[in-house]
Amino acid sequence: MAVLEIIYEDENYVAINKPNGLLVHRTRIAEETKEFALQMLRDQLGHQVYAVHRLDRGTSGVLLFAKNQEAVSPLVKAFEEKTVDKTYYAILRGYTLEKDTIDSPIRPDKDHKHKAPQDAVTHYVRLATVELPIPVGRYSTARYSLVKVTPETGRMHQIRKHFAHIRHYIVGDRRHGDWRHNQMFREQLECPIMLLHSASLAFTHPVHGEQIRITAPIPHHMQKLCIQFGWSNSLEQEGIATLADAGSSVV
Repeated sequence: MAVLEIIYEDENYVAINKPNGLLVHRTRIAEETKEFALQMLRDQLGHQVYAVHRLDRGTSGVLLFAKNQEAVSPLVKAFEEKTVDKTYYAILRGYTLEKDTIDSPIRPDKDHKHKAPQDAVTHYVRLATVELPIPVGRYSTARYSLVKVTPETGRMHQIRKHFAHIRHYIVGDRRHGDWRHNQMFREQLECPIMLLHSASLAFTHPVHGEQIRITAPIPHHMQKLCIQFGWSNSLEQEGIATLADAGSSVV
């Protein structure tokens, strides 16, 4: 069994750098799947753990668990009250605005049609762009943006749906993305993953009150593309964790 990368641990909480493609826990929509972050981490540590938030299967990065039931509700409440700062990075189709806020309700997926749309707000800043001499669809070149994303709310598939809403699809997103660009990245750039990464979580520790910031290095495929696209300076200016630099800090 694969070993999960632990990037933070104390007496109450533990965080991993979740790889792309790994589900957080069992779900009936993927009954054929045998490995889940929750069970893998439990077996790795030798005791029960409890998820305090979720990441989509295709999203990589910081995933935080509680090590006991008493530690769950304070952080769940912090997420609900929007006191947890979340930072993501994504590669999108097209040139986005330099910065913008997407304020658009999220409609439930097909399995939850009876639920009303939920308010959702996503902020983003464009960090870099590239134009590749590769034809995609009816265009002779292909343009992409590297963006820093700070979601204000935490709805299911929020970031993916919001960028689809403004037609700047996340590359590699099979459900809400653009299949032509996904195919080009797979075939021409050898990148089969969704390019959305949860780079950091920052929060006040519920027990001792210190400010905690947990960071996760971006996946190899995504880092390789950023270097290939000439975005290394943008990564450095952002202080984005690389494959050799990850972990937590106390402020």
